[in-house]
Order: sequence, then structure tokens, then C-alpha cells
Amino acid sequence: MELMEDILTETNLGEALWKVLSNKGAAGIDGVRTEDFHKQLTEEWEGIKTKLLNGKYKPKGVRRVEIPKPNGGTRMLGIPTVMDRFIQQAMLQKLNPIFDPEFSEYSYGFRPRRSAHDAVRQSKKYIEEGYEYVVDLDLEKFFDTVNHDILMYLVSKKVRDKRVLRLIGNYLRAGILENGVITSNEEGTPQGGVISPLLANILLNELDKELESRGHRFCRYADDCNIYVKSRKAGERVKKSITDFLKKKLKLKVNESKSSVDKPMNRKFLGFSFQIRESLEIIISPQSLKRVKDKIRKLTNSLWSISMEERIKSLNKYLNGWLGYYSLSDTEWHIGALDGWLRRRMRLCSLHQWKKSKTRIRELRKLGASEGEARRIGYSRKGNWRLSMTPQIHKVMGIDYWKERGLVNLVEGYNAYRQGW
Repeated sequence: MELMEDILTETNLGEALWKVLSNKGAAGIDGVRTEDFHKQLTEEWEGIKTKLLNGKYKPKGVRRVEIPKPNGGTRMLGIPTVMDRFIQQAMLQKLNPIFDPEFSEYSYGFRPRRSAHDAVRQSKKYIEEGYEYVVDLDLEKFFDTVNHDILMYLVSKKVRDKRVLRLIGNYLRAGILENGVITSNEEGTPQGGVISPLLANILLNELDKELESRGHRFCRYADDCNIYVKSRKAGERVKKSITDFLKKKLKLKVNESKSSVDKPMNRKFLGFSFQIRESLEIIISPQSLKRVKDKIRKLTNSLWSISMEERIKSLNKYLNGWLGYYSLSDTEWHIGALDGWLRRRMRLCSLHQWKKSKTRIRELRKLGASEGEARRIGYSRKGNWRLSMTPQIHKVMGIDYWKERGLVNLVEGYNAYRQGW
């Protein structure tokens, strides 16, 4: 069976449809949402399938959207139509088994049974083995600058079906809709495309092979690559030679201002860093802690006029996902400190809701405060942030109070995740 026919089998398409509908996602340039896709599929699929089999299908362009980056600035995403996400997902399911076995053991991004946690754990092993410096490479606008000719050459070494090659090429060149105008795409693979992470790994596997041939210790997660060496001098030498390799062989540029040779404790990798106390520990990076606190501030902003129940629901949704990732950290005290700060923010929310002195006294009495304690808070001239840490407030709105309200307990959640590993 030819590859295109294999992609278009009923079983493969059924699996692809389930994944695309499960992921939901925004509409593309045609405005069709995942909720409406069954109707479009019924009406258009036979014609599209015929074009795919004949090698004549032309994907629609992608819708350009900007999303904020964690460290500031914005990242451009290209959102394909739901139909094109469906076709790309069907392709991905058949291309992955072809390419993934060829990928490096130390490549962790967007691969089956591999994760960012695996990459961070491997980094820790390198440091424990005495590789005390890291070459932290930042590829400048990687997804936007992928060279189509180099990528298609690498794909063609494993894919012989010209219809599939043509389709991949068409997806790479699909136009971009921005401000109502569609422009052609001569380089790059749009972030947001289902197949883009695989194509990125196909290209950057060349970097992995080069690093392995030189005997380097490294971890790569998509375009985030760290190389571990034993001295700063060796690191500077590796950084220069690999920068030259990327430029000459893959036409990729290293962002010199963001790349560095340094101690791993001074760098972040996939949201984590390291510290040495009695032993080497994985910690949540300072930047990641700042981001979670910024998000909590937003969700506990008193100007957001919602009920406490809705606020707790929003916080729990975000923080449970956050815990699932950052429980890799070895330092429970970071989580404990954040947990205490979260409850203080929630006490602040309550005080904002109780604006009048009489209201504060009444509500505090309901929670078990004495008449004198309630009056001291009710008539206090201190700001709400200072009041949120007073013994009287802490006593009636402590850990048990927020647990009864349903707020996630970060320390308990952290320990539950750790025990499950």
C-alpha cells in the first residue's frame, strides 16, 4: 500500500478525527469551528479525498494570531483550518512511525513516550556526572526561518510517495492571512500546524546527529537545546562550532544575545533550574515562579467582579495544571511559600468584597472571630494587603477554611503528584 492510501484508510482517519475534535482549537481562515466540522466533512470530504489521491489538493492558508510569550513579547501562530488540521493529523500518525525511530535518544520534544520532565532529569544526570557548564543555545525565530529546500530534502530521504511530498510542501508554502491579506510563505513552518513539530524534529535531528558524532552530552526539546561540558573554555569552543554548523548546514541563526555558556544553576531549561544544597536539586526557575504569581494576581484581582466560587474554580483549573508540570521540582518549600501567598491573596479578595466596616465585623463574627477581634479589623485604617496577614484574619481564614471552600492546596497536590511517579 502506498503511503497516501495508508494515510487515507478509514481507521487512520477515524483516529485523526477523534484527536482533532478532542483538541478543539480555534477556527481557521474559513471560519469553520470544530463543533461544525462534521457538517463540512460530510459535504466536502469525497471531493477532497479524490484530490489527495490525485496529488492535487491545495491547503487553505493559515490564520495568523499573536500570543504573549512567557518572557515578554509575542509569538506568532499560524492556525490552519479544521479540515487541514484533520488531514495533517492523519499524515502525522503515519509519518511518526517512519521518522521517530531515527531520532536521537536525547531529543524529547513532541515525541511518543517522551516529555520535558525526561529532558530535565537527563540534564540533572549530566551535571551530577561532572558536566558543570551548559551551552544554552537559542535559535532565533526558528519556526519562522526553517529552510524549505533543506527540510524537504530530509523528508524525501524517507518518504517516496510524491503525492505526500507535494502535500507537505504545499502546507509549508500555504499562505498566511494577516490583516485581511494573504501573503505567500517562502520559509518557515507555522507554529500551530499539527505537523510542524515533527518537521522541526526532522530538521533538528541533523543537529542531534552532529552532536552525537562529536561525543557531546546534550538535551533537546524542539528548538530548545542545551549542551553540557566540563569547562567554560570547552563551552565557548562548542558554542562557536555548533553556531557555525547551524548557519552553514541548516541555514539557522543562533540568537547570540540569548545564548550563553554558564553554570546550569544560572540558566533555566523548560521552566526549571538547578541548585546545590546537600545534593543537586531540580528547582522551579525564578522566571517560572514570577509567571505563576503574575497569573494568580490576575485571577485574584479585586476588579474582576465574580463570586468567590467562580474565582476558586478558575484558580483550581489553572493551578492543577501548573502543579502537574512543576511537581518535578525537588524543593517543596517553594510550593509551600507559594501556597501561603495564594491564601493571602484570597484573604485580600474577601476583604475587598467586605467594603464597609459593619460588613467586615459581621462576616468575621460569622467565621468565629471575637467581637473585639472583628472590631479591630473592621475599624482598622490599615490597607487590605496588610490586614490580610494580621493574626485575626489568618486565624479565621487559614488552611482549613480555604480547603472547605474547595481551593486547591498546593503542598498536598505537590505531594500527591510526587507519590504517583
